[in-house]
Amino acid sequence: MISQAFIYSDGLILMVKQYVERGDLVWNFPGGGIEKGETPEEACIREVKEETGYDVHLVEILHQTEKKVTFIAEVIGGSMEVDTYNEDNMDIVDVAWVSVEDTSKWDGFTSPILELFLKR
Repeated sequence: MISQAFIYSDGLILMVKQYVERGDLVWNFPGGGIEKGETPEEACIREVKEETGYDVHLVEILHQTEKKVTFIAEVIGGSMEVDTYNEDNMDIVDVAWVSVEDTSKWDGFTSPILELFLKR
């Protein structure tokens, strides 16, 4: 199962540019696999820290399927950087605050989550 964070601040969403399993280079929400013994919440907090450098607080679940849970989260500390020493981050090319308006960054996986958030 994948645990990921949707982090919104002033019209911007925190995203990572990464290669995904299907081989595409895409902008995605920070997150990743839940390790043995972890809760989805613990995995989300750990993955965001590893991939973006930020410490986050999880607010609520935005969306959940059998394979993925998306939490709304807010930054509570840290600074933006990718942990390049972590081999799990080798698929990450960039991390940035992406504008809701920048349609070039959104795809069929991220757009529906953005729409769910905006409809709240």
